[in-house]
Amino acid sequence: MATYNKRGFKSPKPKEIEDIEENVDVDAKDSTTAEVFNTLDVGASKAEEWVVRNQKYIFGIVGAIAVVTVGFLLYQKFVVEPKQLEAADEMFVAQQNFQQAIDATTGQDSLFNLALNGAEGKFGFIKIAEEYSGTDAGNLANYYAGIAYLNTGKNTEAIAHLDKFSSDDMILSTLAQGAIGDAFAQKNQLKEALDYYKKAAEMNVNDLTTPRFLLKAGQTAYTLGQKADALKYFTEIKEKYESAPEARNIDGLIGMAQ
Repeated sequence: MATYNKRGFKSPKPKEIEDIEENVDVDAKDSTTAEVFNTLDVGASKAEEWVVRNQKYIFGIVGAIAVVTVGFLLYQKFVVEPKQLEAADEMFVAQQNFQQAIDATTGQDSLFNLALNGAEGKFGFIKIAEEYSGTDAGNLANYYAGIAYLNTGKNTEAIAHLDKFSSDDMILSTLAQGAIGDAFAQKNQLKEALDYYKKAAEMNVNDLTTPRFLLKAGQTAYTLGQKADALKYFTEIKEKYESAPEARNIDGLIGMAQ
């Protein structure tokens, strides 16, 4: 049977189909891009309107931040720095008396008292810690005061001052915690002493302070009847710090704790 094409109808060629599809895609893309930019324009307009409406508050916040920043810098320059220098000058005599007390074989208490309470018209550590609180010198004065009190048997006062001291120095910060342990031990509060010895042994691990406080922790634990813990501390000294002075009689302590 014969087949006839309808007049006026012409099948599109493949190329023409591609052109149509491309035009559709371009139109769609243009439409989507336009929508995105319109959305951005609307968002930007709203943001601008919000800034205009609230510019008084924005400028106020920025101004407040600037005032605080400038105030802090001025405070550091004209208040903190002069206080640091003044406190360091005040502390020189107290430090001298403290060192003489450490080195002396007799009369230590009187020298420690001079370091604590002042001499030669200069403040002692107690007053420096109070008057120059917030400065490096005032902070360090708490450490000195704590050690001086510890050496004169005033353990409660020692704990109070050492507890206020903080430092980034790994040795000094560890010694302060261990000294609090010593103060509790002298007060016969052995559980508290053990807690601080353990803390001092675990923080800032090094060959100087770690074996020292491991030994004190072991001895205190043994006194408390905690032989397993004591053995653990003594064994750690033997295995990790055999060249430390604390390891000299460590085998005997291990045997005692077993």
